[in-house]
Amino acid sequence: QVHLVESGGGLVQAGGSLRLSCVASDRTFSNYAMGWFRQAPGKERDFIAAISQSHGLTGYADSVKGRFTISRDNAKNTLYLQMNSLKPEDTADYYCAASRRLGPTVSGYDYWGQGTQVTVSS
Repeated sequence: QVHLVESGGGLVQAGGSLRLSCVASDRTFSNYAMGWFRQAPGKERDFIAAISQSHGLTGYADSVKGRFTISRDNAKNTLYLQMNSLKPEDTADYYCAASRRLGPTVSGYDYWGQGTQVTVSS
């Protein structure tokens, strides 16, 4: 089973950037589609971005399109989320997740990391 660990969160001012990483413990990392989700206090966990196993397909939520970039390095068993032009509305706990198929729904993902906190000040 896949163990995922996120890192790279922190406090930034609006307009700043952060790069999140998600490292998988498993050699089968390349068999999974991967996604990033976020959850603000009192709100549901929302889809942010996803990338296919072959990383030929990507998808983004409208709220982050043009600002965030998802990528993966299968040789390092690592998923990334480059976050630029951050807004206060981006403040949330960010989670990486693994799925057997690409999709935007929480229920479609089988394995989850513990999350990393991102706070964007105004």
